[in-house]
Amino acid sequence: MLPRRQDYGMKRGAAARSGSLINFRSAVNSGSVRRSSAVLPSVLTFLVIVASGGLLLMIEKGMLNSMETPSPRGNGRRLDFIRQAGKRSADAADVELQILQEIRNRTIKTMCSQKNMPHSIWSLSPPQRKTLLQHILVNDEHRFLYCYVPKVACSNWKRVLKVLNGALENVDVNIKMDHRNDLLFLSSLKPEEIRYRLKHYFKFMFVREPMERLLSAYRNKFGEIESYQKRYGVEIIKRYRKGHAKDTSVTGDDVTFAEFVRYLLDEDVERMNEHWMPVYNLCQPCAVSYDFIGSYENLESDAEFVLQRIGAPPYVHFPERQTWYKPVTTETLHYYLCSLPQKLLRELLPKYILDFSLFTYPLPNTTTEHCRH
Repeated sequence: MLPRRQDYGMKRGAAARSGSLINFRSAVNSGSVRRSSAVLPSVLTFLVIVASGGLLLMIEKGMLNSMETPSPRGNGRRLDFIRQAGKRSADAADVELQILQEIRNRTIKTMCSQKNMPHSIWSLSPPQRKTLLQHILVNDEHRFLYCYVPKVACSNWKRVLKVLNGALENVDVNIKMDHRNDLLFLSSLKPEEIRYRLKHYFKFMFVREPMERLLSAYRNKFGEIESYQKRYGVEIIKRYRKGHAKDTSVTGDDVTFAEFVRYLLDEDVERMNEHWMPVYNLCQPCAVSYDFIGSYENLESDAEFVLQRIGAPPYVHFPERQTWYKPVTTETLHYYLCSLPQKLLRELLPKYILDFSLFTYPLPNTTTEHCRH
C-alpha cells in the first residue's frame, strides 16, 4: 500500500523515529477537509471504473476527460476545491498529492489483482526478474530499497545513496556519476536475503509522464551521447531511412524522433534499453509492493518525504538540477508529439499503456484541433 505523506515541516529525525506512515497532515484545517469532500464522488467514480476492469478502454476513448481526478503533472489542471483566489495554499496542495497517492494505490491494487498479473518477483520470468533485481538499489543502514528508472532523476538518487553509504562526501560533489560502483544491487544478494529485504524494507520508486520521459531519453542519448549514436543511431538510420541501408558514412547523430519511434515499435519491451523501457517492466509494481511511488512532476516535495521517511541525516538533501540540464517543457513535448505521424503515435501508446494507466497519467491529446494551438 502506498503511504500517505507526512508533514514536510516536521524535523527529519522525528519522522525517522516515528516509524509510521501518517495520514493526511494534521495541519490541514477543517475548511480544507470540507473542500476535499467535494472531490470524493469523482474519485469514487474513477475507482469504480478501475474496479470494473474498463480503465484502459475508457482512457483510450477519452471518457475520463470530464472527471475531476487530479493530474499528476506539476503544471496540469488543478482541482477547483483547492483553488483559493487563484493561489493554492500549501495545505491544499498536500491534500491533492494525498489524493493522487490514494488513486495510484487503488489503481495498482485493482489492476495487479488480476489473475494474469505477477504477484511476486518469483512469479516473473527469469529475464523479467533479472531486469527488476538489477534496477533495485539497497541501503541496509536505513533499510530501504529504491527501484531506479532512467530519466526520472535516478542519477541524483544514486548520489544520495552514495552519500548515505559514505562513498561521497555530499550530493553536490562535482564528479562524473559512476552508475555501478559503490552501489549495492538487489541482484547481488542471495534469494533468502532478497526475500527478507522485500518484506521488511521501505520500498520506493519515482515515475514520470511516459512520453516526456521518452522524449528526454531521445534528446539526451541521440543528441549528446556519441556511444548511443554509434550503437543505436547508426542502426536506426540504416533501417528506417530510405537509401541508407548500406551507407557507410552514417554516424547516427541525426536520428529523427519519428525514426526513433519506428525503432521502438519493432522492439520487444522486455529487451529494450533501460532508458526507454517502460517503467512497468523496469520496476514491476505488481510483483513488488512499493510503499511509495513519487512523481517527477512533484520531485522536490516527494524526495523530501522519502528522505524523512528513511531517516536520512539532516545534512543530506536531494540535489538541485544541474545548470546544464535541459528540461522537456510542455511546449516541447507538444511540438514533438504533434509532429509525429498520428499512426505512429497510436501504435506506440499501447507499449506504454501500463505506465499511463497504473500511474494515472492521461494519454496525450494530439487531435488536429489541439495540435493547431
